[in-house]
Amino acid sequence: MRRALPILLCFNAGFVDTAGFVALGGLFTAHVTGNIVTFAAALGEGRTPAVGKVIAMPVFAFVVVAAMLFSRAMAARGLNGFRMLMAVKLVLLAHAALVAVQLGPFTDVNSPSALMTGMTLVSAMALQNALHRTHLADVPPSTMMTGTATQILVDVAGLWRPSPEADVGAMRARLGRFGLNFLAFLGGCALAAFLYLMIGMWFLLVPPFVAMAEIFTLPADSEPAPEARAR
Repeated sequence: MRRALPILLCFNAGFVDTAGFVALGGLFTAHVTGNIVTFAAALGEGRTPAVGKVIAMPVFAFVVVAAMLFSRAMAARGLNGFRMLMAVKLVLLAHAALVAVQLGPFTDVNSPSALMTGMTLVSAMALQNALHRTHLADVPPSTMMTGTATQILVDVAGLWRPSPEADVGAMRARLGRFGLNFLAFLGGCALAAFLYLMIGMWFLLVPPFVAMAEIFTLPADSEPAPEARAR
């Protein structure tokens, strides 16, 4: 079940990031650093950047810090906050879907309802990123595929022309894991785009259901990864 969790996280990240981009005026909700690029591009073109792109990074930072402080407070009490924060992420995704279905589509991406939807999705993905660092430090990030794609290509090259000291078995195993994560992210992106065209804002009901499945994949005694505890 633990192997399924990274795949679901990658799928949801791809879906939510694409959802924000197509429904909220190009807002990156999972890969929030992309908003810095589009913000700078708007300034360079003499346009006023969208409000969501201005506040996405501060909102993301606030949620990550709050999640870390909450996790430490739970740990100090001998409790594990992983499930609770995963449940909070589920609530955030459900809330964003409810607002989008009731008030969308958003013709004005700077409207209060559009900003609420966007920042709620950003907060959910910030939680996912924070929990990945603290509890899944032994698997690649679910919201940024550049490193994953690079490792896939490195392993493909290594298997094609293996060096004498290469651990071919380890490369094949890593390629399988990383490949599944990458395909899950691509699948989330593709499904989000397709469903947006087919059913409009109702497509945002998918991420809460995936988040629910994520919670069911957690082991009963889920603990932070050793690398995270060492920090």
